[in-house]
Amino acid sequence: MYEPDNDPHRYDDIIDLPRPVSAAHRPMPRADRAAQFSPFAALSGHGDAIAETARLTDARRELDEQTQAQLNGRIARLARAAGRRPQVRVTWFVPDPRKAGGRYESAEGRVRRVDLDGGWLIFSDGLCLPLADLTALEGPLFDRAGETPAEE
Repeated sequence: MYEPDNDPHRYDDIIDLPRPVSAAHRPMPRADRAAQFSPFAALSGHGDAIAETARLTDARRELDEQTQAQLNGRIARLARAAGRRPQVRVTWFVPDPRKAGGRYESAEGRVRRVDLDGGWLIFSDGLCLPLADLTALEGPLFDRAGETPAEE
């Protein structure tokens, strides 16, 4: 039995003919033709919302009393020594602007100023950090035994 769908030569008579061109309509630009076949996003923004939900943030850890007292002593010592531009390494919490939590960042540099009234730690390279967000402060200035601020 003859099956026309399986005939490999069924288009031999038209295969070399030129493509038909409409006399009434101009050809559609290639970009517009391609746009007809682009996927349709019925839920525009849904993918972005899923990606934002999946983005992980760290919870802010509260410092215990002893660690906070030690950090406050180090900040006071740093404020007194800021004129010597000591080298320090800091870790601080950066709140996420879009969801609960944030991330912890670290940096190292020379301190230009400690603004205790305004609550800022200012580095020589221009980095300004809120003192309230600091979680760790390290450096040669703090390597001596005894962390009390009255020591110097």
